[in-house]
Amino acid sequence: MLLSDFDYELPPELIAQHPAERRDASRLLALDRVSGALSELGIAGIASLIRPGDLLVVNDTRVIPARLFGRKETGGAVEIFLVRRVPGDGETWSCLVKASKSPGAGCRILMEEGVLATVLERGDGEWRVQFTGHQDFWGWLDQVGRLPLPPYIKREPQGEDRERYQTVFAREKGAVAAPTAGLHFTPGLLEEIRAAGAGIESLTLHVGLGTFMPVRVEDLSQHTMHREWYRIPEQTAEAIRRTREQGGRVIALGTTALRALEHAAASGELAAGEREADIFILPGYRFRVVDALITNFHLPKSTLFMLVCAFAGKERMLEAYREAVQRRFRFFSYGDAMFIG
Repeated sequence: MLLSDFDYELPPELIAQHPAERRDASRLLALDRVSGALSELGIAGIASLIRPGDLLVVNDTRVIPARLFGRKETGGAVEIFLVRRVPGDGETWSCLVKASKSPGAGCRILMEEGVLATVLERGDGEWRVQFTGHQDFWGWLDQVGRLPLPPYIKREPQGEDRERYQTVFAREKGAVAAPTAGLHFTPGLLEEIRAAGAGIESLTLHVGLGTFMPVRVEDLSQHTMHREWYRIPEQTAEAIRRTREQGGRVIALGTTALRALEHAAASGELAAGEREADIFILPGYRFRVVDALITNFHLPKSTLFMLVCAFAGKERMLEAYREAVQRRFRFFSYGDAMFIG
């Protein structure tokens, strides 16, 4: 398959720069992946698409304020972007570092509130940085860090983003991007889904920078997928098994939840536990767990657009996106949503 097969025309003004006035004020385009029928309703009416016995699986990751600013001892400005925590090594992180002169091992960077960031080593495009001089790293980070908005949002983060770029069920800190399909949901909407007879369970997948990395090869067989850490609780795995046995649908809230579930079932049966997902889903993939998907609209030529094409069929999905453009839906992280079932 070729990268150019997954391109579509998108007017720039349809890329949402701010969230909707309310979480549940977004529009929803529903696609029947069997018949291809399209219908439009508000996200507030999504419970009408839920059947008794269905199970909604949400990603409870929490976005961290990953952008930090400091100065070298020589005075040069440095920006540090936290990518992922190094397990079992204090507050040591794999980071992206931006400076006029690339810092080497041993470079000390003076941060706000007296915290010191020491570069331990530089790897393949990332630096390993240790943070010392704090009593509570997460409290310090919440105080001085800036929320990382996607590169297609052409503005600096504002006060509204601290709340609106998190889902209402975000708990587990570690993501550098939000699982954006979940941004539309309110506690009241979740209660309506339960009242419709569906269950709701969670997993955690820490969304990484790879979600924004462009595919740089035309031949997709040459693309290497990024890895993202995830955990599926036994309670969630058991609820999925029970749902399937009883004939209900497993509905993934977002492509991140879908990728975790499908990776965990790669050997044939869904397994609870912690792993790293590097699954690359293209048309022709056989879905083992997920029966329906709630998702936002994705970038042209992105691995996430390829995933939804695999789920509903490439031509059908391209037609749905053309319809969404014609109807002036809002696209990407702060945009509108789709229900594919």
